[in-house]
Amino acid sequence: MASTTKKSLLIAAISDATTIAGLLLTGMGERNHKDQTNFMAVDSVTTKEEIEQKLKQLLDRDDIGIILISQNVAERVREVIVSNSERIFPTILEIPSKEKPYEPESDTIV
Repeated sequence: MASTTKKSLLIAAISDATTIAGLLLTGMGERNHKDQTNFMAVDSVTTKEEIEQKLKQLLDRDDIGIILISQNVAERVREVIVSNSERIFPTILEIPSKEKPYEPESDTIV
């Protein structure tokens, strides 16, 4: 009899430090065998290139099911999000940040 194993998928997050800290307190943080984390705290000195690199890394991982990204951060890497909008996994969800409320009209996925 063949056994089937269901694979668990992780939630990843790219957001401000306060949001990331809250998510890490829930236990969502993970560091894999390649020393890659499933989260990134973004601040005013974080470059667009650093955010794009982390987002692409998360998109390439096969153990990520959902990527939460603050809408103000998503605006900085909108072209990467749009170019991956047809993918089912991982799903990119834009969330509000403490600096800016969520604006549905700005969310390209909605």
